[in-house]
Parts: sequence; C-alpha cells; structure tokens
Amino acid sequence: MMGKKAEINKKQIEMLSLDQLVPEEHLVRKLEKAIDLSFIYPLVKELYSPFGAESIDPVVLIKLNIIQYTFGIRSMRRTIKEIEVNNAYRWYIGYGLNEKPPHFSTFSKNYARRFAGTDLFEQIFSRVVGEIMEHGFIEEETAFFDGTHVKASANNHKYRKEIVEKSSKYYEEDLRKEINADREAHGKKPLKDDPEETPETKENKSSTTDPDCGFFHKGEHKKVFAYGVNVACDSNNYVLGFEIDAGNIHDSVIFPRIYERIIKSHPDIKNVVLDAGFKTPAIARQIIKDGRTPVMPYKRPMTKEGFFKKYEYVYDEYYDCYICPNNSILAYSTTNRDGYKEYKSNPAVCASCPYLIKCTQSKNHVKLVTRHIWEEYIEQVEDIRHTTGMKEIYDKRKETIERVFADAKELHGMRYAKHRGINRVRMELNLLFACMNLKKLAKRLWKDACFLPFLLRFIEIYAV
Repeated sequence: MMGKKAEINKKQIEMLSLDQLVPEEHLVRKLEKAIDLSFIYPLVKELYSPFGAESIDPVVLIKLNIIQYTFGIRSMRRTIKEIEVNNAYRWYIGYGLNEKPPHFSTFSKNYARRFAGTDLFEQIFSRVVGEIMEHGFIEEETAFFDGTHVKASANNHKYRKEIVEKSSKYYEEDLRKEINADREAHGKKPLKDDPEETPETKENKSSTTDPDCGFFHKGEHKKVFAYGVNVACDSNNYVLGFEIDAGNIHDSVIFPRIYERIIKSHPDIKNVVLDAGFKTPAIARQIIKDGRTPVMPYKRPMTKEGFFKKYEYVYDEYYDCYICPNNSILAYSTTNRDGYKEYKSNPAVCASCPYLIKCTQSKNHVKLVTRHIWEEYIEQVEDIRHTTGMKEIYDKRKETIERVFADAKELHGMRYAKHRGINRVRMELNLLFACMNLKKLAKRLWKDACFLPFLLRFIEIYAV
C-alpha cells in the first residue's frame, strides 16, 4: 500500500532541546569534543576594555570562522545566513533557537579595531598543532614542502607599473665569501663592491586594489594577481606551518623562511621532500649542512633540442676542467658574480670539430659550460635520489602535500582570498589550516573513541 504523509500543523509546539536536534555523529560535536577553545580568553583579555557594554564572546567570533572554513562557506555573510537555519551550527556557537546570531560584519570590525597586529591567529594554529602532537598523531621523520597560489581579491585590470629594486638573496653574504675564496684559489683577484654600481631593477605590476599581492604568470593564459603560499605537512597530512608572500615571488625564495620555522618547531625532521622547483644549489646546501636529507626529483636539462646536454660534458674534479663529447678540454676561465665557474673550450680545436653544430652556435666557436660553486650539493642530491627507499618517499607527495592543497581549495575555500592585504590573508590562512587540522583531529579522536569499547570487549572475551 502506498503511504501518504498526513498533513500536520506547521505551527504546532513540541518540547525539544537544541541538543536533541543535532545528530550524535555530526561534525560539530566532534569539533567541540576535540579541543577546548577557552584558551582564547587569556589571549585576548588585554584587548578588551574593562568598561562599556558587553562585547560578543571572542570564542564565538572564532567559532564563526571555524564554521566558515571547515564547511567551505564562501563568505561570512553566507555563514550567518546558514547559522540562522542550521541547528547544528547554532549548537556549536552556543546560540539558542530564538537568539539572533551576530551581524556578518562583526568579525571584520573586531579584526580592524582589536585583533589586527596581534599574533592571536598564529597562536590558535599553533595550539591546534600542539593538541595533535600531544595525541601522537604527527609523524616528524619526513616533512613535505610545496608552494601554491591563492588568487587575490583584486581586479586584474586595475594596476600601475612600478620600477623596483631586486631584493638580495638570503645567502648573498655566504655566496660572496665563497666566490672570492674560489677566485683567489685560481689566482684571480676577489670581487669588490662598486659604490657607484646601480642596483638591479625590474618592472612590476602593482595592484591598486590590493598592493600587497603580486602579478602571477603561469603560461600564456593564467595571469592574475595572487599570493604565493608555501606549506609544510607531515606524512599524515597535518599542516605544520606556512609562509605567504606576493604571488610574483618564486617558491624557492620563500622556502628558507618556512624551512627555518618548521625545523625550529619540529627539530626531529630527517627527510625534507621538495619538488623540482626547489632544486637549487642554495637550498640543497642549506638542508645538507643541517644534517638532513633533501629528497628531490630528476630535473630535465633546459638545453635546446638537438644540442648536447650538460651531463654529456664530464667534470674532472682533480684537474678542475670539463671534457666534451669529443674528448677536448674546457679549461677554467673565471668565477662570476652569480657564483658560477666558467669553463671555455679552445676555439682553434672547436673550429674543426665534427660535433660543433651540436655543441655551440657561438661565432668564435667557443663552448661555455658553467658550474655553480655549490654544485657538489646538487650532486649529493642526485646520489640521494638513487638511494633505496627515496623514490617511495618522494612518491608520497601526491598523498600528502598535494592532497592538502586539493582539500584546501576544493573543500575549504582557499582558491580565492576573502580578504585584502597580506596580514589579513595570513590571518585567513592561519584559521583555514587550523580548521583543516582540527577537522582531521576531531574525526580521528571520534573514530578512536568509538573503536575503543569494541577493542576492550574483544580483549575481555579472548583473554580468558
């Protein structure tokens, strides 16, 4: 017999508590049980005046953001609309059925007037990571690093062109010392700083909507204002930390900052897994000198098609020279300001070489091969790459850091920045990654709590 729902009076009164309206296995219950957010009160106590009208509970303000980022809601305005009709969200922030949720602009006003310039959001992220570590869920042996871009809240057509100085590299001082030492070892004068030398400049597009972001090029089609974000995670996909900069800054430039931060908070890390974009002599040197293992992939040579690859020119360490495919010598010439040793061939020999067309197109028939003074660290990276087990570690990137980016963008709204200005975007990412970690922690604790009674019962039955 076909059933037919009897009509009911939609205005009838029923005696129910808000707690009864929230399913037992709803995610908000898991979040509430996973961490006690009362640690926020002492962090913000000094930011509130002892006089005046009572403010909205600061924990409620943070919970509004937790709901937004955990459930991937596009904006705070939309989040408040969802809270108005979603009993589970009301239960989580502690608002009854007849209480009006805060206005959607409340958090923005509190940030601008109270939280801006504080480290509140960094401390929230750190506290969540600390909770995960206390439960022993973070695997510290291997850390996975990578970078991505977050589209800025800026109009691509509203910008001005600026001429800016190129920033110096973080390893500039060490590099200059080793360049001069290498030149002196080859009987050449050390490089001197020229006081009249003008610093290198470049032309930048600066957004008039959000000046902190940078114009990011990826191929011919993707040209947008964005922020560059470098993230580190462990083998269990927990985010350990991140760094943010303008979108036109290369990942390898941001890396030293996040690397130092992660190593300081997690000193037991042994393996540092990076993709080909980070495979530079300076980064390899930094990791190896720290006593850690850089795990990087093979990087294809950028040689023109039809020409000899660089690896076909063999380096002779004893005589400090290169040997070309025709067994001719490329002798040391100089060490330039960028830290590359230059090796040049004999033009008289090259002019009659049968392989000249595959070697060089120079008018004077001179082949130039360069070698960075820290090239031996890249060679060590290649040796590590061929070590047993390293390929398996690198292959986990798709299950770890790449999965973190996929979830952050598809499920938690990281594809587009919701705020403007690097400080506000940093605040946004601190809360977003804290929510991602908290969600994983909450589900793991809930699962373990549900499994424990079955395990104890199993032991009780079979231990007899």
